Amino acid sequence: MSDCHTSGGHTSGAATLAAGPETPPSKSGTHRVVAVVGAPNSGKSTLFNRMTGLRQKVANYPGVTVEKRMGRAKLSAGKEVLLVDLPGVYSLSPRSEDERITRDVLIGQNADVPRPDAIILILDSTNLGRHLTLAAPILSLGLPTLVALNMADDLTSRGGGLDTDALSKQIGAPVALISARSGQGIDQVVHFLESRPSPPTRVQLPVLSLPVLSDAPRCRDWAAQVSGRSRYSAPAPPIWTRRLDRVFLHPVAGPLVFLAVVIAVFQSIFTAAEPLMNAVDAGIGASGAWLAAVLPESLFRSLLIDGIWSGVGSVIIFLPQILILFLFIGVLEDSGYLARAALIADRTMAKAGLQGKSFIPLLSAYACAVPAVLSARTIENSRDRLATIFVAPFITCSARLPVYTLLIAAFVPRQPLLGPILGTRAATMLGLYVLGFVAAFGTAWVLKSSILKSSRTPFMLELPPYRLPTLRSLGLRLFDRSKVFLRRAGTVILGTTIVLWFLCTIPLQDGNPPPIGDSLAGTIGKTIEPLIEPLGLNWKIGIGLITSLAAREVMVATLGTIYGLEADETSLQLQQALQAELSFGGAIALLIFFAFAMQCMSTVAVVRRETGGWKWALLQWVYMSGLAYVSALIAYQVISA
Repeated sequence: MSDCHTSGGHTSGAATLAAGPETPPSKSGTHRVVAVVGAPNSGKSTLFNRMTGLRQKVANYPGVTVEKRMGRAKLSAGKEVLLVDLPGVYSLSPRSEDERITRDVLIGQNADVPRPDAIILILDSTNLGRHLTLAAPILSLGLPTLVALNMADDLTSRGGGLDTDALSKQIGAPVALISARSGQGIDQVVHFLESRPSPPTRVQLPVLSLPVLSDAPRCRDWAAQVSGRSRYSAPAPPIWTRRLDRVFLHPVAGPLVFLAVVIAVFQSIFTAAEPLMNAVDAGIGASGAWLAAVLPESLFRSLLIDGIWSGVGSVIIFLPQILILFLFIGVLEDSGYLARAALIADRTMAKAGLQGKSFIPLLSAYACAVPAVLSARTIENSRDRLATIFVAPFITCSARLPVYTLLIAAFVPRQPLLGPILGTRAATMLGLYVLGFVAAFGTAWVLKSSILKSSRTPFMLELPPYRLPTLRSLGLRLFDRSKVFLRRAGTVILGTTIVLWFLCTIPLQDGNPPPIGDSLAGTIGKTIEPLIEPLGLNWKIGIGLITSLAAREVMVATLGTIYGLEADETSLQLQQALQAELSFGGAIALLIFFAFAMQCMSTVAVVRRETGGWKWALLQWVYMSGLAYVSALIAYQVISA
């Protein structure tokens, strides 16, 4: 019989971990700390979101860059517990940074998070035999643990079942059948959080030392025995999942479906978002006009109206487009399709020498390059990790979207290409995203064929069944993205806009701001104008290129401030102002420059931190900036000729 079993005794050569007098007390003050643990795709984060709602925050663990999510779950009588959503793991034998974080928090070796008072272990009830292997090392920690068998609705609808009481007796811990999506069984989770449960019966692990907390082969035997004694009957394979996968994972049809999905996303960004953008724009314009009429003429009025309102407002109007983009990503992720897209992309990335694990960081780069660089820590191979970090900023992030949209709307006429399916503007936007991907792909191929050459590791991914996304999950996702965008608008963009306004209003002439060309900002822009003039760009664009080093979307705020200060109340809109000063070739050159350039200093700082020095960060910045300048120069000269 396997040594990985539930017992109160002790087997020679096996290390048993249990709560004892040496267990450090909770440092969380009045709140109990409960860790939410589970394997990837087990529904762990879905349960965390349901329990905490909007009462959560995201940060990074000190000294490392793995994301930390903490939230407050409200209980009866006004009580609360602090939930910590730990990175997904398959075992407690860490192979990557995020797995190490989970282990260290659970055994009390993380200085930033107190050792949990209890654990909620999320297991996929439709794959219990495989997921139960995680229960042994978790239960061996000796902390009060609730084993929450998620996806209970899938289990029953597909003809599966088990005896939860029998399973509870086998593992020595309470068991609850739940559905984090629908809310089924959540009352049992709440009851566990409100009670003071006893530690589980100890689970002996056939391990030799503390850092190795599981023996996979023996724990698989243990899991098989426990599930068998619990009268577990596996559910029938999901029929629709098998049918859809025949299409979505087909070597020919799969990529075509993926391309169709991408086209639909970009077409929607322009068509569905336009009414919302117009409404936001009208609201910003009306509020700005009201303030202009109420406030007396002064430098403060100029700062508020011409600086802040014109600058920050010109960026906020793009929020609907960004939310539509993330709505599609949320639907694709929650439905289970993105896991299939990872397999499709893996075939392509293999040609560039990258492994399948690089797909997740590169996918997150569509939101922002910073979390993409951070999430590369899940890649065990150091050379693959460096290559992924190096090419991640080429992927078009959401910060580029306002710049792309502004220039495309100003210089690309709205015409159908494939009827209502695809228009010229959506095609141009799609082309820019493809351009960034091609640059990332080509650069990765060069790196993996030369200085970062290494053998390819197999890509293993558990495919979840297809599910309908819930409105709650999508709503929370969009709310989080709105907070991130508006926080950025209220901090980085606002601060840059105020500094720019001061640079545009000094030195004063007879107590009044000078013409922008004579201001300090104008002087700075004209100083770098000879460098960008071969690209068809003027000194005003040059100012925007400088300020966009703080954040790419600051480019739009800068132009809004400059043209807001320069014009009177009957001024043309920003798009029309750009049409009057930029040629078509200059606009295309600027788009290409933004597609390639490394303009985000936050990304540079994170790359320096993740690679342990300035070598790779500076090489990346020089390479991307040089590629951006040369490509924009060629584009402008060819179009002009």
